[in-house]
Amino acid sequence: MFGAWWKLGMDATLLAMESQQVIGLRLAKLSLGGPAAQVEVQRMVSEKIMAANEAAMLMATGGSTQRVVAGYRRKVRANARRLSKA
Repeated sequence: MFGAWWKLGMDATLLAMESQQVIGLRLAKLSLGGPAAQVEVQRMVSEKIMAANEAAMLMATGGSTQRVVAGYRRKVRANARRLSKA
């Protein structure tokens, strides 16, 4: 039991750190303005709405908090890879 809580805590901590990286990359992109910034804002908002809906559906159907955090981490890492290439 302790192991599951430890893993959840570590994953949540990593999610927080990875999210900060994406926030920094997005702020840099948004600071440049222009059409690319507008596209990024629209993507960011739609991704957040979709991710919240997915998490709510997962929890409503008996999913675990661990699976919700894992899903968020997967999305955040994908954003970090995408934004790092630009």
